[in-house]
Amino acid sequence: MTNKNLLQISNLSKSFESSKGFFRKVKNEVKAVDGVSFEVKQGETLGIVGESGCGKSTTGRLIMRLIEGGKGKINFEGQDVQSLSTKDLRKLRRDIQMIFQDPYASLNPRHTVEKIIEEPLIVHKIGTKEERRKRVAEVMDVVGLSPYHLKRYPHQFSGGQRQRIGIARALVTNPKLIIADEPVSALDVSIQAQVLNLLKDIQVEFGLTYLFIAHDLGVVRHISDRVAVMYLGRIVEIAEVEELFENPKHPYTKALLSSVPVPDPTFEKQEIVLTGEIPSPSNPPSGCTFHTRCNSCMDICKAEKPVLQQIQSGHQVACHLF
Repeated sequence: MTNKNLLQISNLSKSFESSKGFFRKVKNEVKAVDGVSFEVKQGETLGIVGESGCGKSTTGRLIMRLIEGGKGKINFEGQDVQSLSTKDLRKLRRDIQMIFQDPYASLNPRHTVEKIIEEPLIVHKIGTKEERRKRVAEVMDVVGLSPYHLKRYPHQFSGGQRQRIGIARALVTNPKLIIADEPVSALDVSIQAQVLNLLKDIQVEFGLTYLFIAHDLGVVRHISDRVAVMYLGRIVEIAEVEELFENPKHPYTKALLSSVPVPDPTFEKQEIVLTGEIPSPSNPPSGCTFHTRCNSCMDICKAEKPVLQQIQSGHQVACHLF
């Protein structure tokens, strides 16, 4: 891992319009991502973790420009991703690939495995037919699938095998950054570890950089170098993985970590129970959006949004307690 930033995100925001009422005339603005900033260094894995609906997946899709209309800066290797033309964006997607959550939905059921994996090479006009076939066979071997699988269709595979096909498809263009959006959450627990170990192995072999999106803290701890915790569209804490797990600062991070099961039955752990429901993104609370569920809430928390600030080397927190 180098100190060079491969990806820099500055003040990234995205709102969606929702309608309500009998004639759907009342328009509401839903802030899915609200002023998110972070960087990903070359060769590292940054985990993004948080409850469902916190904006993790939207962030990943904004970086890929699978969702348009995001505000803020997305900088990849010195290129402003937001301002790229369609032609230049296509070139960029050789270097940034995505692994999707659902291996059942992300593969075209009408195509053979060979065609699914070869497709990115055809789109980016990489190699001759023979060179493409050779490259497909290479990545199939890397992800642990056999040549006789090439002519089969997705429905003939298990969930873990399908996700391996998805990984092979992401790997085939030899990208620099892979955005993995909940890549193991749809898999059986016994298969999750195999897929995570595969991702770690190919990261070392090919010098890859990962943005790893998940809601499972155990999974994030296993694969990440640093972790960013998101709540209601905002990042509330970023730290090195062991620092975050051993020394969490934000009350939300502490509550998340307290709910993780501990394998030692003799170890007594105090679970922090959060009161109330997650507020609606269309009507977020004033000030710190977590104040309605926080045990340490002060008057300033209700009035002012806390800024993400560094409290020690490599550890940033958005909380008025610091």
